[in-house]
Amino acid sequence: MKKNSMQREFKKLKGQINQIEEIVYNSKPGVLLEHEATIRKKIRELQDMSGEGFKEYNNLCERYDDLLEYVSKKILSDYNKKNDTSFDYYKVVRGQDNSLINSGIMTVLVKHHIPDLISKEFEKNFPSNPKDEYREARFIKRKFYIHLGDTNTGKTYNAIERLKKAKCGIYLSPLRILALENYERMNNEGVICDLLTGEEEIITIGATHTSCTVEKLNIKKNYEIAVIDEIQMIGDSQRGDAWTKALLGIRCKEIHLCGALNAKEVLIKILEDCGEEYELIEYKRQIPLEIDHKSFYFKDAQPGDAIVVFSKKRVLEIAESYSKQGVKASIIYGDLPPEVRRKQYEQFVNKETNILITTDAIGMGVNLPIKRIIFLSTKKFDGYEIRDLTSQEVKQIAGRAGRKGIYEIGYVLSIGGGAEFLQDKLEEKDKPVYSAVIGPSEAILKIKTLPLNEKLAIWSTREETLNYYRKMDITEYIIVLDNIKRYKLKEEIQWNLLKIPFDVSEEVMLNAFLDYVEELFLINSKEITKPQCFKGNLDDLEIYYQKVNLYYSFSKVFNLPFDAEWIYNERREISNNINEILLRI
Repeated sequence: MKKNSMQREFKKLKGQINQIEEIVYNSKPGVLLEHEATIRKKIRELQDMSGEGFKEYNNLCERYDDLLEYVSKKILSDYNKKNDTSFDYYKVVRGQDNSLINSGIMTVLVKHHIPDLISKEFEKNFPSNPKDEYREARFIKRKFYIHLGDTNTGKTYNAIERLKKAKCGIYLSPLRILALENYERMNNEGVICDLLTGEEEIITIGATHTSCTVEKLNIKKNYEIAVIDEIQMIGDSQRGDAWTKALLGIRCKEIHLCGALNAKEVLIKILEDCGEEYELIEYKRQIPLEIDHKSFYFKDAQPGDAIVVFSKKRVLEIAESYSKQGVKASIIYGDLPPEVRRKQYEQFVNKETNILITTDAIGMGVNLPIKRIIFLSTKKFDGYEIRDLTSQEVKQIAGRAGRKGIYEIGYVLSIGGGAEFLQDKLEEKDKPVYSAVIGPSEAILKIKTLPLNEKLAIWSTREETLNYYRKMDITEYIIVLDNIKRYKLKEEIQWNLLKIPFDVSEEVMLNAFLDYVEELFLINSKEITKPQCFKGNLDDLEIYYQKVNLYYSFSKVFNLPFDAEWIYNERREISNNINEILLRI
């Protein structure tokens, strides 16, 4: 790392310590393992800066070390309380400084203080190389076509064209709306296709193809051709394990990977390790992207503009402001149901609205006829801190500008002098995806000596043998398990509950989830209750839509009877109501 770059990183670590301390000292035990992993990473980064002579270096190291000790003690105390043990922190870590920083307190405990039997059980059930979890795929001669490049370059289009020629094929999508788009596209072109997502299934008699979200891949089925879209998501801490599982385990002879160029190195490492044949195809934009250095003013909005902000609140505020000026806008943000997004997209495409006001949700989705992308901010809150946009984020969003045959040049603008920043980010080489994320497999249920939450905690802190893999963030798993522990459920049931997708951070959704757990496993109901909505404002309707999805997912996971027609009609009604609200803005 160059001196200037290292100095910037040191200032960043210094600027973060107060916030990290405040978060850690006010956190519940269930999330401390993830905080511990973050602190250990920061300490390793500081160790790389040793000898650079940075002012306050020793003081900063001491604060991070103190924080690691505090977190480790809390984790060990929580373990002792739950397991009726009395491990002493200082005895556990004595002589294990490097292991504590590299692997964490639970790994030190398992390796050196809990009987060897448990450690051996983990080694037996979780192979040192993740590829060995998918033995069937190792015996198939697979060839990969790696389509990498910027947004709007035809990567996925070319792969789908090849997919349509297969006798049996599958498209794996990051989003329900993309799965739906390609499901309709293939059916419209005479390729009979099923749709599978976490929220719905459309099974067609005689279907040869499947369009689905990546988590819905049937790993036990054989395909002739597969397309795995947005493959750079393999590095995502929450969802990346689904892409890794697909990459390593899909039983298919011809596989097309589509995504950003920064995934190239990790993909090649994994494929070469698996002994796979591959061909790399890099794409360049045919439509140039130009930075307009004039500062954008609200009065300058033109038809075909997409105005980008980073919160739902700002999207709605700006849309209302333009509405008062007689400018109609389509609205896109993450919480919108896919059906509503689609209606909003269609209104923009059909020129029923002049402009599009959106969050970064536009960066991954359908291609639209956008002339100019306008950033009203170059910073975003990522759940931990307000930070500058990365080069990858800027390219993903800015790349939506320009559309062949409509706008032969795509323009990128900013407000308040942000053009130079955007120019630099567009020219900057993206930070590579260094590692593919892996998740725990069902093999964890074979280890009988500890409760599931403890096994997951130990699994998450065990270092990977190969540096191009890393463990997923299990915070949400731990939160769910912490909330259901009072029900004393069988481990297999707990495991299945972890598969149900919902927003754990949304208290009302967590409570709805727990209501279903009680209804099914305490009251022993044969089916669960349909959700209800008593208010019609935007926030309530969006939550109600999520509750309908939860009702569906919960019923599917536990094979309960459910009213499919009611779900379909209710989703359509909610989406129509939300769209009507947006139209009135």
